[in-house]
Amino acid sequence: MDVPDTLTTRRALLGSVGTVLAGGGVVYAAPHLESESSEATVPRTPASSSGGGAGGANATNDSNGNGTGASLDTGFHYSTETAGFDIDLAGHPIMGSMDAPVDIYYWTDYQCPFCKRFEHGAFPKLVENQVREGTVRLVFIQFPYLSEGSMTAAVMDRCVWREVRESTPGRYRRWHGAVFDAQGEKGSGWASKENLLELTRGVEGIDAAAVEAKMDEHRSDIEASIKADRTYAAQELGVGGTPAFVLYNRGNGKAGKVTGAQPYERFDEAITRVKNA
Repeated sequence: MDVPDTLTTRRALLGSVGTVLAGGGVVYAAPHLESESSEATVPRTPASSSGGGAGGANATNDSNGNGTGASLDTGFHYSTETAGFDIDLAGHPIMGSMDAPVDIYYWTDYQCPFCKRFEHGAFPKLVENQVREGTVRLVFIQFPYLSEGSMTAAVMDRCVWREVRESTPGRYRRWHGAVFDAQGEKGSGWASKENLLELTRGVEGIDAAAVEAKMDEHRSDIEASIKADRTYAAQELGVGGTPAFVLYNRGNGKAGKVTGAQPYERFDEAITRVKNA
């Protein structure tokens, strides 16, 4: 299906399901949020689509995530398709069935304490009840905005994914969970390249030397891509902080938005409403 390509239409689509739910946090009448990105002038250059579908390994994962309680047997996938709201999936890990009727685009910053709260709170139930059973596919997208360390962690995230996506994509979850488990105070230096590489060496199945080589060779290009993704999310989808989620019904184009580390029940209600819209 064609995806609307104007700012007004995209934001209007986010409001197409209904009204704000009681209790806050789950928003279906999209507010006119302004960009909080410091890179507002960076243009977004979408990568070309290969025509859809998974463009790599569809291997399932083989162990539990570090500290989050989320099972890893839901499968991670690599794709070059363009999804709802013109989300270019290239470079972003996808968790769950590629045929799931509802996409959740998840913007995160590894230094955000509310992202960690989501990862250790609602996320395991979301994986168990919606991702594993085939209702949702979850797309992980970096939105670094808190400090320099946020960008460093985001770049390494991309490099880790590049390292594992075609052969052992499930290992990404181990690294992702380990970084949130190691989260320190914003700007304290815990997210430096050296500290994150040391953490990576302790994650089974991740080649830290290969990840470092990718960072050294491709960091400039990866940073530009991340900034462009961030600007696009801020300007066209109203993402101004993390964690932020857009829920998208792939069958009829209906959508909703969840902001913040909401309890699982809010996500469950939002998924049901978007799925049945």
